[in-house]
Amino acid sequence: MKKNFLSLSSFFCMLALLSATAYAGGQKDKSGKLSVVTSFDAMTELTKAVGGDKVTITTLTPAGVEPHEFEPKAQDMKTISKASVFVYNGFGMESWADKAIAAAANPKLIAVKASEGAQPITNTDPGEIKEHGQFDPHLWLSLSGAVREVQNIASALSKADPANAGYYEKNANAYTKTLDALRTEYTGKFAASKRKSFVTGHAAFAYFCRDFGLEQNSVEDVFAEGEPSAKQLAGLVDYCREKDVKTIFVEDMVSPEVSKTLADEIGATVKTIATIEGPEDGKTYLERQKENLEKIYTALNQ
Repeated sequence: MKKNFLSLSSFFCMLALLSATAYAGGQKDKSGKLSVVTSFDAMTELTKAVGGDKVTITTLTPAGVEPHEFEPKAQDMKTISKASVFVYNGFGMESWADKAIAAAANPKLIAVKASEGAQPITNTDPGEIKEHGQFDPHLWLSLSGAVREVQNIASALSKADPANAGYYEKNANAYTKTLDALRTEYTGKFAASKRKSFVTGHAAFAYFCRDFGLEQNSVEDVFAEGEPSAKQLAGLVDYCREKDVKTIFVEDMVSPEVSKTLADEIGATVKTIATIEGPEDGKTYLERQKENLEKIYTALNQ
């Protein structure tokens, strides 16, 4: 979806002037908890894991809204302006983040790009690069990527709230051990899998695949835009038959229709998979990752 950057620039300039007078200083809330704003659900989940009962979290992207398409409104800017910490993924996921941080006019705000220091996967489609930037943003779907993001979040919370730095570090270390153990378990399982290729509705699993030596193909692109042409769909059919694909995965916020058509054509089943971009049935990040891992493993070994 094209974004009107000229309109956004004007909007952010206006908000910067308003925020400068409304700035509340990034203090703790009335309960004494650190005020944290996150860009979308995965960042919320990872921040909860680190911040525990020491933080109050506000998620900007509403449930049911595709984070790739979200743009902040005036109320969102006010929320950022009053926060102590703003957590966002980076790698182009939140194209509005830098302007939003500047417009918030909060000199005490600690903005953490959770993907900082990770090795990005580069987009290859010229259209995607022109509109969204050069990187695939879906780092949080990788267990090793989540470890990186948790470490960056812990550093930011500790900086904002030094009195509880030990608490944040302890939580981050425990969560990292859980993520590492899960990755070790499935590294062995995927290494022994009959097949290494799976198909999704939305090309969000490149970092996941990098963790485990797998390959994804998809109905829609990295940014969940567009549908395949008849020629592309025919190519997907050939790919599925060549790779003996038995399951087509579809995500909550991507239309399942083309995936169902593809599955019918090759005699496959359709199953849901979580991209952790929005809240799903109240499940945690770890619960959804475990389900993803087991569903993909099962599909590769049918």
